[in-house]
Amino acid sequence: MSVAEASAAPVRRFSSRFLRSELRLIAVRRRNQVGLAALAAVPIVLAVAMRLATPDTSERRGGGPDFFAQITGNGFFVALAALSVELTLFLPIAVAMVAGDAVAGEADQGTLRYLLTVPVGRIRLLAVKYAGIVAGAFLAPLVVAASGLASGLILFGGGDVTMLSGTQVGFGEALLRLLGVCLFLGVCLSALGAVGLFLSTLTVQPMAATIALTMLSVASFVLGQIPQLDWLHPYLLTRHWQDFGELLRDPVSFDALTPGLLSALAYIVVFLTAAWARFAGRDVTS
Repeated sequence: MSVAEASAAPVRRFSSRFLRSELRLIAVRRRNQVGLAALAAVPIVLAVAMRLATPDTSERRGGGPDFFAQITGNGFFVALAALSVELTLFLPIAVAMVAGDAVAGEADQGTLRYLLTVPVGRIRLLAVKYAGIVAGAFLAPLVVAASGLASGLILFGGGDVTMLSGTQVGFGEALLRLLGVCLFLGVCLSALGAVGLFLSTLTVQPMAATIALTMLSVASFVLGQIPQLDWLHPYLLTRHWQDFGELLRDPVSFDALTPGLLSALAYIVVFLTAAWARFAGRDVTS
């Protein structure tokens, strides 16, 4: 091709239309809306229950950070307690619902082949689907935190926040740390979403991928509690999810957060590659 012909060739510009369409589709699905509503309801129920409970919860003791014991003194901790409660099941289910639908949902509805003949390349399709999963992974903990923060402030008030290290910080700085917690959990849940995207390429039944991913996350939490399997713990998907507590110490130990971020990145790279390898050579008939 000559220089003149090359300059005359049409330039294919990037368009975000497919991504915007995918995000809109995720947002308008009734089950996703119900799922977000359920995530937001848990902190409200938690706050009301703590408000109606006897005020001696501050005497509770436990092996880890006891956010519940601090709720009555500052409503800020409702958000953290709700995140801790929902992290083991409800947040993974929310991500699993979006991830399971990514490819399997299109195949189940018979629209996958149509999408690939628009034309939309397979790599671009997977990239857009994963972008939608990531959006859901970051939105879910933000919804929980916002609901918990609002209900906590209404029922218990706010003020300076005592960190896990015993020092106090202003409410504004505490909000930034809460945002950091949500972002950290968003990265962790994005890794779960990458596994879900791979599972979604293995079946045409979105519910099967959703259930499999939920069971995988629950199994990871359970296996992480068995001391005899300590050799397996460093490789578990959920191993470092509870490390978000490091953001609530003063000063923040970013070195303690690095293993969790690197683990999430490794899962993302491995399972996105696996999803591409599976989907690139798959015969699409639906």
